[in-house]
Amino acid sequence: MDLLPIATSFVFAAALLGLAAEISAAAAGRSPRLARVLLGLAVWLAACGLWWPVHVMPAAGTAAALDGARAILAWLPALLLAALGAATTRLAEGGRGVGAAAAALATLVAAYALAMFTAPGVFRLSQLQGLVGAGVTMIALTVAVAVLHLRHADVRVVRAARLSAALVAAAVLSLAAAASAGAAAGLRMPVWTEMGAVLALVGIAGVLLFVLQDTATVAEVDAIARPVRAAAVDGLTGLPTRLYFEARLAAAAKKCEAKRSRMAVLFVDLDGFKPVNDTYGHSCGDRVLEQVGARLKAISRGADVAARVGGDEFLLLMTGITGQDAVAQVATRMIEALSHPYKVEDREVDISCSIGIALYPDGCSQRKLIARADVAMYAAKRAGGSRHCFYAPAMDNDAQQNFDMVRDLRQAMANNELELFYQPKIDAKSGKVTAAEALLRWQHPTRGMVMPAEFIPLAERSGLIGPLGNWVIEAACKQGRAWRDKGLRMRVAINLSAYQMRQDDIAERIAEALRRHRIHPSLLTCEITESAAMEDTRATQATMRRLGELGAHLSIDDFGTGYSSLSYLRQLPAEELKIDRSFVMDIEHSADARAVVDAVVKLAHALGLKVVAEGVENTRQQQILVDLGCDELQGFLFAKPMTARALLIWALGDKGSSEEFRHSLFGETRQGSRQSARSVAGA
Repeated sequence: MDLLPIATSFVFAAALLGLAAEISAAAAGRSPRLARVLLGLAVWLAACGLWWPVHVMPAAGTAAALDGARAILAWLPALLLAALGAATTRLAEGGRGVGAAAAALATLVAAYALAMFTAPGVFRLSQLQGLVGAGVTMIALTVAVAVLHLRHADVRVVRAARLSAALVAAAVLSLAAAASAGAAAGLRMPVWTEMGAVLALVGIAGVLLFVLQDTATVAEVDAIARPVRAAAVDGLTGLPTRLYFEARLAAAAKKCEAKRSRMAVLFVDLDGFKPVNDTYGHSCGDRVLEQVGARLKAISRGADVAARVGGDEFLLLMTGITGQDAVAQVATRMIEALSHPYKVEDREVDISCSIGIALYPDGCSQRKLIARADVAMYAAKRAGGSRHCFYAPAMDNDAQQNFDMVRDLRQAMANNELELFYQPKIDAKSGKVTAAEALLRWQHPTRGMVMPAEFIPLAERSGLIGPLGNWVIEAACKQGRAWRDKGLRMRVAINLSAYQMRQDDIAERIAEALRRHRIHPSLLTCEITESAAMEDTRATQATMRRLGELGAHLSIDDFGTGYSSLSYLRQLPAEELKIDRSFVMDIEHSADARAVVDAVVKLAHALGLKVVAEGVENTRQQQILVDLGCDELQGFLFAKPMTARALLIWALGDKGSSEEFRHSLFGETRQGSRQSARSVAGA
C-alpha cells in the first residue's frame, strides 16, 4: 500500500484533534456562553479529525464510500464519539462519578459504531477476531478522545497528555482506515481539492487558539479603549475580577428564581501565602497566584465562574447544584488541588486554603452571598484552616463580635487599655527567681479583662498584630527601665509571633527600644513558639541569628507541640526550651508525659540548652520536674501573673525574700550570651 494516504490522513487528523483539544482547554475561565461555544467548536473539530482518515481511504461498502450528501453518514458517528468523549471528561471533572461512567460506556459504544460503519478493518488490527479482538484498540480510542478535553492543575503535564491523545487517536484511525481500504487503496481523487479547505480550517482554528491564549495581552493593549472589559479581567491570573463575578452572580440568581434551582458561592482564601511574599518576594508570590488561577480553571466546571477578588482571595460560583454534598465534593477537591506544592524558581512552595460556602436562596438575597461565604471562610480558618465550612446563621453574631473587637482593639492601643502582667520563672534547685514573662492583658471598658487567646487571632487576621507586637516590645523595655530605677534588675521575657519573626527589621526595632530605655540586651528574653519557628525556617533562623548577635536571650516556647527536627534545632541560636504545659499537667499520672519531659531535658542538655517547665501547679509536679533535671519552673505554684507594681512590691517587700529575689537576676544563662553582650556594650 502507498504510505502517502496513511501519512496524509495521520497528519491532518492529528492537527485537527490537537487544535480541538487546546480550544477545549482554552474554554476554561470564559463566560458560560463563550465556554459553550468554544466547547462546541472543539467537538466539531474533533469530529472532523476522527472522520478525515476514513474519508481519505474509504472502504468499499461502508458509509465512508458514499457520495454526495450521503457521505455525512460517515461523519455523524465521528461527531457522536467526539461529543460523548467531551461529556465523559466534563462529568468526571465535575465529580459526577456515575454520570461519567455511563458516558464513558456510551463513548466506547460510539467508538465501536464508528469502526463498524466506516472502518471495519479495525477488527483485523488484532490477532483475535471479532468484538473482543478489537477491544484494546477501541478502549485506546475511547480514552484518547476523552483525554482530548482533559484539564489539570499542572499545565505542562496535561498539555502533553492532550497532544499524545491526539496522536494516538489519529494513528489508530489512520491504520484502521488503511486496513479497511485494502492493499490497493489510494487517495480518494477529490481529496486533493478538499485539502485546501482542510488547511484553511486548520489555519483558522490555529489563529483562534492563539487569540484565546493571548487574551490577557489583548486586554492590556485594549485597556484604554475599553476600560470596562479590562476591569473585568485580572491581569495576573487571567480570571475574572469581582466586578464581572458580581454581574454573573446577579444573572445566575435570576435564573435560580425562574427555574427554582440552587447555586453556591465559594470564598477561597490561601493559608500561609503571606510568608511566601515576605520570604521570597512578591514576584514569587505572583507566580504562585498564577498557578492558583490555573488550578481553579481546571477544577471549575464549564458553567462555573472562578474569579480573583484581590490579594490571595478567590471566588467560585456554582450553578445548578443538587445539594450540599455536591458542593462539598468540589470544595474538597479544590483544597486538595490547591495544597499541592507550587514550583517557583527551582523551589517548592507549600500552601493550603480555607473555603467558606454560602448557598442560594436559603433565605437571603444574592447581595449577601459573598459576605456569607466570607464569614464561613473565617470560620474554617478558626477551625484550623485547610478545610471548608458552610455558612450558618450563628456565624453572623461571631462576625459582628469580631468586627467590634477589632475596632475596640484599635482604640485600646490608642487609649492605653492594654497592660502587661508578669509571671516569675523560678530556679528549680535554689527556688530563686530568674526572670519574669510578660503576658499581654486587655482591660476592656465593658467586657472586663480580655485574655490574649481571644484577641490575638483577630489581630493577626486584621493586620493589627504588627502594631500590637511593637507595643509589647516598647512596654516591656519601658518597664524594665522603671524596675531598674527602683533597684530591681529584672530580666523580662516577651513572646514574638510568627508574623514578627518574618519582619526584616524586628531585631533592629528591639535594639532601638533597648537603647532608648537603656536596657542591657542580656536582660531581655525573646520567646518564640516551636510552631512559629517551624513555619518559615529560613526567615526564623535569620531573625534568631540577628537577635542572638544583639545579645538577647532566645527561648523556644511550647516545645513538644510542633514538629522540630534535631538538625534544625541545632542551627537555632536558642538558649532554652520551654516544655509545653500539657505535658506538665499530665506528668503525675502519665508515664508517656514523664518520658517526653525526660527526653526533652536530655536532648536540651545535650545541645547546651536550659529547660523551663511551665504550668507547674502543685508540689508533686515540682518534685518530678526537679528529679528529671528541669532547670527552671513557672506556674501558679510559685506565683500567678501580676501587675508590674505588684511584682515590684513582692520583690522589694519586707517578707525576707527580697535578697533572694534580687540576687538571682544578675547572671547570664550561657557564656555565649555574656560574650555577645560585651561586644554589643563595647560597640
